[in-house]
Amino acid sequence: MLWFHVERKDTKSLTQQVYEQIRMYILDGDLKVNEKLPSTRELATSVGVSRNIVLEVYDQLVAEGYLVVRPKSGTYVAPGSSFKVKSQQDTASYQQDQPGMIEQNMIDFRAAHPAMDHFPRKVWGRLAKEICYDAPDSIFGYHVAGGHPELKRVLAAYLLRTRGVKCDPNQIVITSGATQALSIITELLVDAANPYVAVEDPVTYEMRNIFSYAGASIRPIPVDHEGIQPEFLSNDEPPSFIFVIPSHQFPLGGTLTIQRRIKLIEYARQMNCYIVEDDYDSEFTYEGSPVPSLQGLDPGKVLYVGTFSKILSPALRIGYVVLPTNLIEPFQTLKWYTDRHNSSLEQLILARFIEEGNLDKHIRKMRKVYQQRRKALVDGLLATFPECTILGQAAGMHLVVELKNIIFDSHCLQRIEDQGVRVYPVEDFSLVKGKHMHQIVIGYGSLTVDEIKDGISRLKKALYV
Repeated sequence: MLWFHVERKDTKSLTQQVYEQIRMYILDGDLKVNEKLPSTRELATSVGVSRNIVLEVYDQLVAEGYLVVRPKSGTYVAPGSSFKVKSQQDTASYQQDQPGMIEQNMIDFRAAHPAMDHFPRKVWGRLAKEICYDAPDSIFGYHVAGGHPELKRVLAAYLLRTRGVKCDPNQIVITSGATQALSIITELLVDAANPYVAVEDPVTYEMRNIFSYAGASIRPIPVDHEGIQPEFLSNDEPPSFIFVIPSHQFPLGGTLTIQRRIKLIEYARQMNCYIVEDDYDSEFTYEGSPVPSLQGLDPGKVLYVGTFSKILSPALRIGYVVLPTNLIEPFQTLKWYTDRHNSSLEQLILARFIEEGNLDKHIRKMRKVYQQRRKALVDGLLATFPECTILGQAAGMHLVVELKNIIFDSHCLQRIEDQGVRVYPVEDFSLVKGKHMHQIVIGYGSLTVDEIKDGISRLKKALYV
């Protein structure tokens, strides 16, 4: 299934965005000559636009020679239409990502961004100095792709104690964040016999892009307040794997119940497929105790992916995956060809940081910080919008707000942004459109209490003008 993201807040029309995306896929060779395109109905459903938009785009691309229509067969990429060009969109995106160009007065309720002002610089700096001075000369040479044994040993004990993950240190592979882990998993598991990935819907589009870029097609599986709904998985065609976020689903924030966890594992056993568990922020639980990992129920069927980007800092680029034993060797081979190995110095620093108890201490501290910010956000929302419903506030660094009298379409979002606030519609994370038009994601990890209060005030001005 061809899929890409369209931005409803963009000044370009949806028709122009869809046209440019398909045209660039053809020019770059991502869509091959004589490759059949999805039907207009399929593509409209996948991207989340009307069928008339796709019809208009196909007609334009046929007129320009990029596509050909074969009667009773379908629409195909025309011969001679592949030509590598530099994407202006890539250049624009790069410029927009530069720190100096971020709006100074914008209150951005972006989710999953930790509080960088609380990074433990002094402790980390001390450990970095000690490791650099004390480590043997071999630490500055090449190392194995799977990660430094010391970090894997410490991490295995930590995961068993805090998340109920059952593994030998050799089952852990250290990666450059969860992104690399998921990319390699997709490359490893997706093939012609199992060409698609079953993905929670809604889910962050970064994840969908990772799977699509690695060659997988995507099938959405609906999510409710109890997580993914296993009964919607196909009993005829097994997926290469099922991607789930069971501890604190993004974006809706639900926790997968034990009944559904058992159904999911029974399905994976029956269909001989894998489950990929993303456990990105389960350390920050404010109501009750953290739910143990899904991996602990069946280590042979679940690949457990974690990262230190949300706990400590995205700049570290340290993630990991816990693999069933039969996948260790092929995964490490792909990892080696990707970047040989992660920084050995950083791995040893992190290992000592964990072993000395600094990670536990940092998590306890940050839980208090985020709990204070969460309280300010929840209290402010309920006071300002008493009719609202708040979802997923029991854990993590974001929640979902539902205002049944508000449709968060492009016009509404523009009014909000004009007030200097940025929020994220759940609808943007949905593959099947139309179910979450009244909901927005609000993250609070990187905002101070004062910024949160100011943001709520601005949001009220935007919504009730």
